Amino acid sequence: MKRLTPQLALLAAGLLSACSSTDKPKPTALESLTPQIAGRQVWSARLDNVQFPLAVSVRDGAFIVAGTDGTVVAYEAQTGREQWRGEAGRKLSAGVGSDGRFAAVVTVDNELVVLDRGKRSWSIPLLSRTTTAPLVAGERVFVVGVDRVVHAFDALDGRRLWTYKRSGEPLTLAQPGVLTAYKNTLLVGQGASLVGLEPTKGTLSWDVPVTSPRGTNEVERLNDLVGPVLRVGDSVCARAFQTAVGCVAANTGTLRWSRLNAGQQPLGGDADYVFGADASDRVSAWRAATGDLAWSNERLLYRGLSAPLSAGPTVVFGDIEGQVHFLAREDGKTLLRLPTDGSPVVAQPVLSGTTVLVVTRNGGLFAFRPD
Repeated sequence: MKRLTPQLALLAAGLLSACSSTDKPKPTALESLTPQIAGRQVWSARLDNVQFPLAVSVRDGAFIVAGTDGTVVAYEAQTGREQWRGEAGRKLSAGVGSDGRFAAVVTVDNELVVLDRGKRSWSIPLLSRTTTAPLVAGERVFVVGVDRVVHAFDALDGRRLWTYKRSGEPLTLAQPGVLTAYKNTLLVGQGASLVGLEPTKGTLSWDVPVTSPRGTNEVERLNDLVGPVLRVGDSVCARAFQTAVGCVAANTGTLRWSRLNAGQQPLGGDADYVFGADASDRVSAWRAATGDLAWSNERLLYRGLSAPLSAGPTVVFGDIEGQVHFLAREDGKTLLRLPTDGSPVVAQPVLSGTTVLVVTRNGGLFAFRPD
């Protein structure tokens, strides 16, 4: 079979996503709710709209976020006070990754831009489109393109340190993939496999498939791991696009469990549960140790749910109408619902201390504190 070019691969993935969205029924109407817990908005801010796959970094009590226009800002999580602001100079296709000092984003022109506390430090062209937020760790900046090639750069001067590339399926997914760290191992999604790389040299340490390909053609067999991943202790859990969810023991490079579950959004969770919404927005909770189903909730079907956040006794989802749902982590019952600006929640909610940050398509940043 003729292999697809990177451009055709991206187009195929985009068509797959478009077909899945246009076939969905109307969002389920929200039920009347008497709040079971207290919660309130504690601050808000606004950036340019967010038309790219946004990841929010949480470092040293700050939220580091970016807008489509290339603005990158660090906000104090507790108060919303702006700590610093910088500019990438062009619209973004991915971002933002940060270690608290350096923040890295990628522009639509395939340029990696690194800021040092808001001041532009260096930039370098990339050979592939990038939709996954860079990872900044150990004075290195790691990038993985939609071609699945991994690059490592020196965070201080942009010097290229190594490149990792392996042969694989020609069709790739044009949405954020997996790029994170576990102790002294770099974890990267390569198709449906989670691979562990030695971060100083880029050599392969282990390779664990979360699921196996299914379907009769390359589009149906597309099952790239979707990021960001859930990491709790030595367990790293991820969703394989439209196929399965599973957890890998990062300390040994072995698969702990895998369960069939067709969905597109990343997972959230904690030491006890792994949470996620499938393609119809049925919310499920699996026991983190075994993968057994603990509960499911069908009250939010077709509401375009975001990836979830586990926060204390709650699990938090945003939806396509900008509503933020706080569910009980033990049984999935709705405890609280809070509004934003009416536009879709576009990134996984994130937590710093007791403050939950939600970002919307219109560029709204809403910080909540459930009690």
